Amino acid sequence: MTQIRAFIAIDLPQSIQDSIEKQTARLQQTLGNQIIRWTPIQNMHLTLKFLGNIPIQHVDFLKQMLTQIADSHSAFDLQIGGLGSFPSGKLPRVLWLGIQPAAKLISIQRDVDTGASRLGYEKEARAFSPHLTLGRVRQNIQPSDLQKIRSAFDTFQLGKIPSARVDSVHLYQSELNSKGSIYTKLFSVKLK
Repeated sequence: MTQIRAFIAIDLPQSIQDSIEKQTARLQQTLGNQIIRWTPIQNMHLTLKFLGNIPIQHVDFLKQMLTQIADSHSAFDLQIGGLGSFPSGKLPRVLWLGIQPAAKLISIQRDVDTGASRLGYEKEARAFSPHLTLGRVRQNIQPSDLQKIRSAFDTFQLGKIPSARVDSVHLYQSELNSKGSIYTKLFSVKLK
């Protein structure tokens, strides 16, 4: 049985990608590529549900599920702003841009998680924390590099990023290779 690595996500319009790229360029320049593996702007998305490795035959079931969900949700706006890191500011591993958790976003994510669990996928154990991954801290960095990240975050001022209109949800395939992830859109549904 052939399997693919998949996730369900919301895309960002090109104008928002351009704004994020412009607003975070100084941070990327300050921290460089030696200690952070930056997310290519074209790969930036808001994950609603990471499915992991799934049988290719499940794609049709996921399409049906997403179509039903899209029929009960209308388009909405997202506001992006604020920087943070997981698991904490003292020990950053993932650098992120925050997203205001709008009620419509929370509702659609909950429906995606519930629908996926009906198809046999595990429900999320953690609360939904909407974010856009800016980059990942490389393994085995020096304590001085961690201090550099913390200092950069303490002094960096993120400019205004316009709100993003969300009018569709997508099923993606993710292929991992030595240069990073390659995302292929398998299916999209328009919100009503």
